Amino acid sequence: MKIAVYHNLPSGGGKRALQELLRRLSARHAIDAFSLTTANHEYCDIRPYCRHHTVYRFEPLPLARPPFGRVNQGIRAVDLVRLNRTQRVVTRDIDAGDYDVVFVHNCQFGASPGLLRSLNTPSVYYCAEPPRAAIEPVVPRPYLQYTRWKRWANLLDPFPAIYRRVLLASDRRNALSASRILANSDYSRESLYRVYGSFAQVSYLGVDTDHFGPAALSDGEFVLSVGALQARKGFDFLVESLGVLDRATRPGLIIVSNYQERRERWYLEDLAEEHGVVVEFKTMVSDEALRVLYSQALLVLYAPIMEPFGLVPLEAMACGTPVVAVREAGVRETVRHGETGLLAPRDPAQFSEAVHALLHDPEQRARLGRCAREYVVENWSWDAAAARVEEHLRAVAGGHV
Repeated sequence: MKIAVYHNLPSGGGKRALQELLRRLSARHAIDAFSLTTANHEYCDIRPYCRHHTVYRFEPLPLARPPFGRVNQGIRAVDLVRLNRTQRVVTRDIDAGDYDVVFVHNCQFGASPGLLRSLNTPSVYYCAEPPRAAIEPVVPRPYLQYTRWKRWANLLDPFPAIYRRVLLASDRRNALSASRILANSDYSRESLYRVYGSFAQVSYLGVDTDHFGPAALSDGEFVLSVGALQARKGFDFLVESLGVLDRATRPGLIIVSNYQERRERWYLEDLAEEHGVVVEFKTMVSDEALRVLYSQALLVLYAPIMEPFGLVPLEAMACGTPVVAVREAGVRETVRHGETGLLAPRDPAQFSEAVHALLHDPEQRARLGRCAREYVVENWSWDAAAARVEEHLRAVAGGHV
């Protein structure tokens, strides 16, 4: 097949997944990539797997500084309109390229890319998630508390509602214009139905079990968690849970992030001091360094709020390290309770019990780690994930191939 790929992804799991899929699809198909200047092209670089890699210039409008910050949501709404104009240019070039199918991924600004609505070429949209920030409750934080004057001003401010209305209307129209929508988990499929009223098809991702494998290293004295340093990633819950453990045997927590929000880090630092938990923050570590951390960690802890899928548990299990995770959302489809790790409710006392049980039972920890590695190797390979995506691409391309 002749496949066009479009994305506007930052660094993170979505870009890693795209690289792994294209690494395998490029062995059998001709691939050209189309992207914007706002995407992260260096992280998990896909250019080696593409014949051509075309980048279109898009610069978001500068945001206003205080005291004029209230207009920023209006500025973002304007950016969505500008972004759709740029994507129509991309659409024109893709349709002129005589491709069999377009493989489309999330846009970091507009969720579902606007080019889906104007494409004449059949399209497969891998929807990692809908615009969650616009449809889910805000995670409570002390730094988001407002004075009475600001609360009144928020009620009268028209720009957040305008931005949300523009974003959600555009996102829904775009997603429903795709020839086929793929979801990364059963939980995501259900979530997308509630947002779009359309049933996506589940196409699970995978993990590189050649790279993410056990390292011949002794265990460290820490537990590990990985993810962007944002409120929805639930690191505060992990700090509170570790704070329940006995101080004499409480392990330190290492948090690895590819992106950090400053206020969230300050909040976590204060929370860790309050609960007596030693936390070390690492940013943008290499894949090799991450593999070493996975392998050395006593446990990998994972508690993002309603995470659609999450590659972190699979990477940890591939390295032979058991996972203790919250029993919710897509995590329930990757971590097998009592076989590859433990699942616990989002309750600090019960979560800490699960952590304590494994920290003080090395034999059980080793057994779960061995089973976790075997389970991932057998069920979560990128080769199988790419084959599933390939089937969807062929089906949508139809008479074109």
